[in-house]
Amino acid sequence: MSEGAPGSARMVDWDLAVRVGSRLVGEGPQVSRREAADAVAELRAGADRSTQLVRDFTGLVATERTAPVLVVDRPGWIQANADGFATIMGPLLDKLTEKKGPPGGLTQAIGSRITGVELGTMLGFLGSKVLGQFDPFHDQPGEQGRLLLVAPNIVHVERELGADPHDFRLWVCLHEETHRVQFTAVPWMTEHLRSLMGEILSSVQTDPAELVGDLVRKLGDVRGGRSDGSLLDLFASPEQKAVIDRVTGVMSLLEGHADVVMDGVGPEVIPSVAQIRRTFTERRKGVGALDRLLRRLLGLDQKMAQYRDGAIFVRAAVDKVGMDGFNAVWAGPENLPGKAEILDPALWVARVHG
Repeated sequence: MSEGAPGSARMVDWDLAVRVGSRLVGEGPQVSRREAADAVAELRAGADRSTQLVRDFTGLVATERTAPVLVVDRPGWIQANADGFATIMGPLLDKLTEKKGPPGGLTQAIGSRITGVELGTMLGFLGSKVLGQFDPFHDQPGEQGRLLLVAPNIVHVERELGADPHDFRLWVCLHEETHRVQFTAVPWMTEHLRSLMGEILSSVQTDPAELVGDLVRKLGDVRGGRSDGSLLDLFASPEQKAVIDRVTGVMSLLEGHADVVMDGVGPEVIPSVAQIRRTFTERRKGVGALDRLLRRLLGLDQKMAQYRDGAIFVRAAVDKVGMDGFNAVWAGPENLPGKAEILDPALWVARVHG
């Protein structure tokens, strides 16, 4: 059961979200018991092997075994993300409850189920797409986040691409392990992102009726082609957009850095890395009108841009000041690139290195 703050529990039926998402997402590709066991073992080994490979390439030293590696199925990923949403959204939902007062019994039951179904539908869509994820906000004693590898999706994509399974699994592990290293080697990163998200949530419009009206209008704008932004962009006030630009800079850095690492390390340990990158990049574009619409609404198109722009930024900065000079980006929040600097790496080099 997902546990959030009191307001979170009243306004979102988290258990229903998990049930809906798990029902929609499906089980994934058909594999034998032996194939499943082999995939799980290989992914665990790939994540473990990647730690040293990432360290050697980047120079970042992360404390080992502080963030557990979990190889999960699709429902397991959905449960983990419902738990994460409950934690992150708790303050906002508490704020809604405080302003409007606790809803009546019937209103509460209906409203929480509606939001539960909506969230479950979103998780069900994403749960079939995500290959791996580092969750920096998972908070357990002695742990700094957790790394999730979604075995059915990895097997599905490697088959779809016709990729060598051993190469593809290690390639995915390199990307996700880079995220683990980023957050465990840079101890302030998690709280910095949590603070930025808090700034966004604290300025959210807290009139539920108005939020619903905005949602209907803006969904229509996106479907009708009158807007090409994600839901997050559509809801953003000017104050929120300023913070979102900062978040975009950070996420572009993290995703681009991970892509550079996986491709930089790849040729030494993954013989087919060039073919994997070529076919995987094509796959990222999405297929079908519904898939493209959902990707746009959920901000996945923007995430693809983060991979691309972030990788260009990292490569340009490393070319100019070397890996050691680039690693100044991890010295403190003040050295992180903003969105404009991601798009023009020379601005960051000039600001940080004079």
